[in-house]
Amino acid sequence: MACVQIGLAVSVGLVEHIGTAGAAWIRLAWAGVILFVVVRPRRSDFRKGGLLPAVALGVVTGTMTMLFMAAVARLPLGTASALEFLGPLAVAVVRGRTLRWPLIAAAGVLLLTAPWHGGTDPVGVAYALGAAVCWAGYILLTQQVGDESSGVRGLAISMPVAGLVATVAVAVVPGTPVFSRLTPEIMVGGLFLAVLLPVIPFVLEFLALRRLTTAAFGTLMSLEPAIAVLVGFALLAQVPDLAAVAGIGLVVAAGIGAERSGARPAAVGG
Repeated sequence: MACVQIGLAVSVGLVEHIGTAGAAWIRLAWAGVILFVVVRPRRSDFRKGGLLPAVALGVVTGTMTMLFMAAVARLPLGTASALEFLGPLAVAVVRGRTLRWPLIAAAGVLLLTAPWHGGTDPVGVAYALGAAVCWAGYILLTQQVGDESSGVRGLAISMPVAGLVATVAVAVVPGTPVFSRLTPEIMVGGLFLAVLLPVIPFVLEFLALRRLTTAAFGTLMSLEPAIAVLVGFALLAQVPDLAAVAGIGLVVAAGIGAERSGARPAAVGG
């Protein structure tokens, strides 16, 4: 989560040149290339029927990323983030044995993002809710793919697929003239940013879900808005208000509670 937020903070220059959708696309595309070349997955690396979930994970990952970028273009970031968090929150509620930590996390996210300060563009809301559904699917599929393949071979299949999904999105959606704005400098910058976001975060999430239940992982995702506030304060001089500080306290408490009770009965090695 720290890599995600730092990556977003240092992507400001890239966004200025090719837009939010373009920045998301170039990171996903490069991430797919990096993981495929480094890991070099083979069909024999997967159990029978194990390749299809990896492909599905890639479709969900690419769709989630592009939907959230579309939501941010229409809604304040706090509103979009709060709506998208409904995905992991739903996983935590459905898969968990207690509602305590998810509800505390939800209260903290509301204080952090203050969605009541934003607009209610119905199309933007639909995009954000679509991203929430994809995020829930991402959590469940990531754990399944991680359990069915060793190392990060499943991720080396899903990330190229996510890059293809993002490429199709920026190619067919009107008003996103990304390719005509590409320069060698932007391509190189996108390559380095892809390592920070999404390669490192997705690999770490992939490994984390081998050890945590989906309920605990979904609750821990509530820490991301808190980390965003801290990164904004450290790197962008964005000073949080008292409500945001209280929200950080709630999501940290929920995260600690979820982590302490969220180990899987038998962690999957690899």
